[in-house]
Formats: sequence, C-alpha cells, structure tokens
Amino acid sequence: MTQVTQQGRPVAISGAFPQQGASAPDFCLAAGDLSDKTLADFAGRRKSWNSFPSVDTGVCARSVRTFNEKAAALHNAVVLCISADLPFAQARFCGAEGIDNVVMLSTFRSSFARDYGVEIASSALKGLTTRAVLVLDANNQVLHGELVADIANEPDYEAALRVL
Repeated sequence: MTQVTQQGRPVAISGAFPQQGASAPDFCLAAGDLSDKTLADFAGRRKSWNSFPSVDTGVCARSVRTFNEKAAALHNAVVLCISADLPFAQARFCGAEGIDNVVMLSTFRSSFARDYGVEIASSALKGLTTRAVLVLDANNQVLHGELVADIANEPDYEAALRVL
C-alpha cells in the first residue's frame, strides 16, 4: 500500500500507481450523461488524467480550472478530470465555471481508483481518489505520472503538459 499525506498526516492509498513505460489498464467511468466511458473511447489520442478528491474543494477546483485553461491549446490530446463526485455535481461546477476543454468523469460506480492506485484507503476521505496526474500516449503507454505527495497540494501542471 502506498502512502501520501493530507496536510502532513499520513494517508494510505490502495492499489498500484502505473509506472512510466507500463500499459495503462482499461477503465469504465461515468460521463455527465451517465453513459460509460472507457479508455477505448479516447483511442488514438494522447491522454492526461487529473484525479482529485472532490471538485467542491478549493485545490481540486483550481486543478480543473488550470487544466481546462491549458487544454484549449492541445492538439490530438484530451484531459480527463476524474473524481468520485456524481456527474451532476461535476456538470454543475463546469457550468458555473465555464469549463469546456476537459472531460469530467466520475468513479462513482467503478473500480478505477483501486485499479489505478489512487484510492484513498484511510482518513476521512476514504473511498475518494487522491490527487494524481497520469499522461498516456496514443497507444496508452504511460509517459508521465505524479502521485502528489500531499493531497492538499496542486500537481506539477507544467511537467504533465510538457509531456502531453
């Protein structure tokens, strides 16, 4: 089991975070219209996903806004913002914030968090996704990954975007 911190307090994370060079496992996540989205739905494109506990917190919301702003300039690439928030909450946030350059996906009925090694296994946030970024090439090979050391911190946006 991996460990990160939340404002300095240890937090256990379940699963194994994909390493550079590995093939990304498939996933099935819920889209805003409650349809299922899999890795195959983004075939042939470079992908970056941004996981976080909840869009209803300041740092999480900022990560979505930042990736939305940066994603507008990307070619043949998509940014997936992934949390356990229900698709309705994600849509409400995106509508209020004018977010339209990223794809919001929910883990609420999937094993994504454990399969990708981002499931918070301890603390009051148990069951949510920890803060992490993963960049995949068009063939779903891992090019870059960051399991953010402290959930309260933002990811290194520039490192992910350089690779993407």
